[in-house]
Amino acid sequence: MSNGKSGLQLRSLLKKSGELELSLVDVPTPEPADDEVVVRVEATPINPSDLGLLIGPADMSTAKVSGSEDTPVVTAKMPEAALRMMAARLDQSLPVGNEGAGVVIRTGSSDAAKALMGKNVSMIGGAMYSQYRTMKVRDVMELPAGTTPADGASWFVNPLTALGMTETMRRENHKALVHTAAASNLGQMLNKICIKDGIGLVNIVRSKEQADILHKIGAKHVVDSTVDSFMDDLTNALVETGATIAFDAIGGGKLAGQILTCMESAANKTAKEYSRYGSNVYKQVYIYGSLDNRPTELSRAFGLTWGVGGWLLTPFLQKIGPAEIGKLRQRVASELKTTFASHYTQVVSLQETLQLSNIAVYNKRATGEKFLINPNKG
Repeated sequence: MSNGKSGLQLRSLLKKSGELELSLVDVPTPEPADDEVVVRVEATPINPSDLGLLIGPADMSTAKVSGSEDTPVVTAKMPEAALRMMAARLDQSLPVGNEGAGVVIRTGSSDAAKALMGKNVSMIGGAMYSQYRTMKVRDVMELPAGTTPADGASWFVNPLTALGMTETMRRENHKALVHTAAASNLGQMLNKICIKDGIGLVNIVRSKEQADILHKIGAKHVVDSTVDSFMDDLTNALVETGATIAFDAIGGGKLAGQILTCMESAANKTAKEYSRYGSNVYKQVYIYGSLDNRPTELSRAFGLTWGVGGWLLTPFLQKIGPAEIGKLRQRVASELKTTFASHYTQVVSLQETLQLSNIAVYNKRATGEKFLINPNKG
């Protein structure tokens, strides 16, 4: 299979019976059209957005492995409520993996395609948990000299999400921002961007270890949501930064409401006069993840000038258009090893991705436990 004419691809299938099945399928690699290249995939991260498709809310305590060592099959039960939400994907075998990087091994006839032969490239476009991908030239980016596929594997989702947050902040006339689950790879990138660009950033974490990670890279405002003084600490950080927009990766529980409450307190501390309708400073929380699947609770102690909404990278990029996306991509390429460096704790093959012991680790989505898949790992 090393010629790239066909290769293994990781698939996620949710059956009508309520069983989730993860398996490796041998798929043909399409011959490249004029404006296409064939990439041997050597690095693709397991992001929370990938886990949503790969495993989602399946009950992994019911997981079993069958098949052979080369082609393992993992099955697990999907809870009844989740099945209803996922009606649209039932009985479809879906490829997984939003982004990745690798080496161009064949090209189409266009000059742009031929110029990429033998080059390390990063790419976006799904089905990255595959040994080979045939891609349009416009969906790959040549990596700067001296950059490995592992360096460029996470060039899109986290870097552009972090830049999308600061860009949204500017476009919506806020001057500083709040981020939760802030010690993640994404959170560390956001800190580096904000330090470099002189933007105030309030980081909300859930442990002293996470706070230490951020302090080490120069974060100024870090508050721990598990300590008794959390609300006071957060309010003080909001007064100091003037942050009135937050990006929340947690989603469920009380946190979004607590952030709005503290934004209101901070606004009132600096207000010139009292208003019985609450402050007229506009406060916005965007929920962009669901590390907590419970309902979002809002105890409305923050007046009437606020919004809670969802934020996703793809619609944001569609809104700003190709020229602006090009500028953001250029920045990522030039700062891949600094601002946008990702750290992985483990590199696994496609087969190892389906080992229950590995699934148990990466499906926790814990800070500091990020896996990279090398589909061509020997």
